[in-house]
Amino acid sequence: MTTTEARERGRAAFETRAWEQAYAQLTAADAAAPLPTADLERLAVAAFLAGHDDESAALQERGYRELLREDRPHEAVRCAFWLAIVLLNQGEFARAAGWLARADRLLDDAGRDCAESGYLLAARARQTVAGGDPAVAAEMFAEAVAVGLRHHDADLVVLARMGRGRALIDLGKVADGVALLDEAMVAVTAGEAGPLLTGIVYCTVIDACRATFDVRRAREWTTALTRWCEEQPDLVPFRGECQVHRVHVLRDQGAWRDALAEAGRACVRLSDPPGQPAAGAAYYEQAELHRLRGEVAAAEDAYRLAGLSGLDPQPGLALLRLGQGRVAAAVAGLRRAVDETPSPIERPGLLAALVEALLAAGSVDDAAATAAELAEIAGAARVPVLAAMSAYATASVRLVPGDAGAALTAARRAWAGFHEVDTPYDAARARVLVGLACRDLGDADAARLEFDAAQRTFRRLSAGPDLDRLRRLTSPGGPRAASDGGLTPRELEVLRLVAAGRSNRAIAASLVLSEKTVARHVSNIFAKLGVSSRAAATAFAYEHGLM
Repeated sequence: MTTTEARERGRAAFETRAWEQAYAQLTAADAAAPLPTADLERLAVAAFLAGHDDESAALQERGYRELLREDRPHEAVRCAFWLAIVLLNQGEFARAAGWLARADRLLDDAGRDCAESGYLLAARARQTVAGGDPAVAAEMFAEAVAVGLRHHDADLVVLARMGRGRALIDLGKVADGVALLDEAMVAVTAGEAGPLLTGIVYCTVIDACRATFDVRRAREWTTALTRWCEEQPDLVPFRGECQVHRVHVLRDQGAWRDALAEAGRACVRLSDPPGQPAAGAAYYEQAELHRLRGEVAAAEDAYRLAGLSGLDPQPGLALLRLGQGRVAAAVAGLRRAVDETPSPIERPGLLAALVEALLAAGSVDDAAATAAELAEIAGAARVPVLAAMSAYATASVRLVPGDAGAALTAARRAWAGFHEVDTPYDAARARVLVGLACRDLGDADAARLEFDAAQRTFRRLSAGPDLDRLRRLTSPGGPRAASDGGLTPRELEVLRLVAAGRSNRAIAASLVLSEKTVARHVSNIFAKLGVSSRAAATAFAYEHGLM
């Protein structure tokens, strides 16, 4: 095969997205005679998409030098930009910053009235987001969009709109941000962007959908990403991220067995070579599935691997601890994670789990305050799943002091929201709350229907811990028969009021008893349960379905 034939075959393979073949043919052509810069760029992109990261970086650097030698500084700046973007995605921030600084200096000499100035502005905006200032970054991205429109650079417009949309979401302006992300996705799915940018946009947008609990969009765009990856059998980057997104979608849809298998494949793919940014998310998804199925040891191991990969394994690890009865550890882990997460849009999952942990710890007032914060975030975002999560937290808090009417209203809202977006596990948990509220209101038949519906879902999903809890709640004679610690009916009444945060004086007034009698009941309760504080007694009541 001649050098010209190898080069032509490499170009054809590039156009058909056969990345490994394009890499092999263009590499062969380059070995025979140095490629022109346009083909060198194709080779660098093909190398990256075929998984040859080091070779791709070296080719980009070589292309940069060739463009400078040919006195084409603006194209050299663009080459340096894409090299920096790849390095940023690989976590090599120092090298990326160095290339951006070098490109910036080139524009000082070559002139800034060009599309390349917009690319560098977008890169600086991304660094600004990472530095914790999404408001400034959003304006920088907007300016980059204007530059792209002025110079008719479609890729820059897509890149900058995507960045601005993500920054607006970080600011809590979810509707505005999502509109921009949808616009970027339309361009990508229409094939208007290059392959490297296409993969970046897919992953960024789906990650934003998951961050905002936008289940429907996450499913739609994950399906599109899966199709895009399957059309390119040689594609290496983005495929692991695609698998992680698929795992999350399958988990939401209740296909836990398929999700667990896909999670295993994602973990294998993202562990070699080590250090891939998405590896932590793959292990976390795997851990969540093991936790939901009651496979504690496997969950522990996967959460540990997620942490070693650089991902904070909360709130999942705290919920695992809660299931183990380690309430204090769960509360501590979640409080720490919430304190380290100032962005409102990143807090809902942590806050929802913290409500459960605080109720288990007997901190009813703190749980109510946490549920109120979650409600405020959900109200501003106007996303169905967030509204359902908030309603679930509110119902859980309302059940504790016996406000069954308000709890029932909130629990039904939670079920409707989860049912609307087809997340069966969450919908089943909401039905348990509906059943508990109905039972407290004296409607045993309605409660039984709700419990039975939840049980069928939990059994289909193999949600062992939830089945066990439901059995305790619905065992003959009510929750007391499951494990009441040997308490008398009157002591159970006192325990529920203690768990609701009532003082001895308030309990005495409610039950028409003397404070001395209440104090004696509280002392007997502590002795029978083997606890030494009101918080520990509350935790026992919560864990054993006695509320």
